[in-house]
Amino acid sequence: MARSNRKIFRYLIPTFIILLYVGYAGVKVVYANEPIKETQQNVENVVADSSVNTAETSAEHKPAEEHKEAKLDAGKLIMEHIADAHDWHIATIGHNHISIPLPVIIKDASGLHVFSSSHLHEGEVYQGYKIEEGKIIAENGNDDFYDLSITKNVAAMFIAVFALLWIMLSIAGSYKRNGIVAPKGIQSFVEPLIFFIRDEVAIPSIGKKYEKYLPYLLTIFFFIFFNNIFGLIPFFPGGANVTGNISITMILALFTFAITSFSAKKEYWIHIINTPGVPWWLKFPVPLMPIVELIGVFSKPFVLMVRLFANITAGHIIMLGFFSLIFIFAEMNTGLGFGVSIFSVAFTTFMSFLELLVAFLQAYVFTLLSALYFGMAIEEHHSEEHH
Repeated sequence: MARSNRKIFRYLIPTFIILLYVGYAGVKVVYANEPIKETQQNVENVVADSSVNTAETSAEHKPAEEHKEAKLDAGKLIMEHIADAHDWHIATIGHNHISIPLPVIIKDASGLHVFSSSHLHEGEVYQGYKIEEGKIIAENGNDDFYDLSITKNVAAMFIAVFALLWIMLSIAGSYKRNGIVAPKGIQSFVEPLIFFIRDEVAIPSIGKKYEKYLPYLLTIFFFIFFNNIFGLIPFFPGGANVTGNISITMILALFTFAITSFSAKKEYWIHIINTPGVPWWLKFPVPLMPIVELIGVFSKPFVLMVRLFANITAGHIIMLGFFSLIFIFAEMNTGLGFGVSIFSVAFTTFMSFLELLVAFLQAYVFTLLSALYFGMAIEEHHSEEHH
């Protein structure tokens, strides 16, 4: 048993590293960045004939500007939270934004450009590049460059993977030193999850060849679960919406699709092309059923991608939406804001605990469906036409 457990952890390490690098490449494929800092609005200069007119003009515009700044843009707040960014926003105190700048890495014809994202305010140019609507573009309009920047989601993914490596290597070292003993500390939390995925997911879904796929199943389960948990933490290093990023879930789904396709036996593809028990007129002259089956092959990873993305993103939007109601109603009336805050805080707290369940549930569902796809691909299919 100890040898088997050490074997599991030994395969987990390279799998984590591969997932880290491919996930980093995938997050650059499709992401919708939000602006790092708010665009400052240009106010027209009022030319006054005297200092009295200037003071009167300032007094007239000041209340309107203060009232405008006091309003909360709930939609913008929510989108900034769930979207990717080139810095890690910590807090806003007054008009000061406290954030951690992240590396900007750009490869173009002139070479490699590496600098801090703090140089790229909205609309400002640095080394020939600027940010418009949250995306880095060339000042001259040239699209012949590669943006390899470390964005917020990439940085959060690095943190989660390093945390997983540290935990798994610590548990593997404990097995090596002590053998099979009663688990202690973090091992008592992780070990039941490993056995749960092995005994309740891998073995029932795949069968006796489960060991070949167990390292991948454990990897995606803990990767999704840890990133979901980190996303619920409202302060650094949490708060990033990694699994709510469509490119991240796309890469994970493509991993499952690739493993399913390359592991599939010949009978799996024959079963798709020539489905047994189907009337001949659904196969000839128009191959309706084979077309439906092929669509199903490609729809499975699509469902995996959208399911995880939609559920995690929806949870963040709901919590932030109810939290924003406090400030929206407070702008109408202070007493109304206090009244709504009781229900908003209570519901947000309830949703936070519910999101803890969703964090585990979505990781479990993604892992279970992946295991079922693997089991279907390597299963021996027997034609019903011979019975």
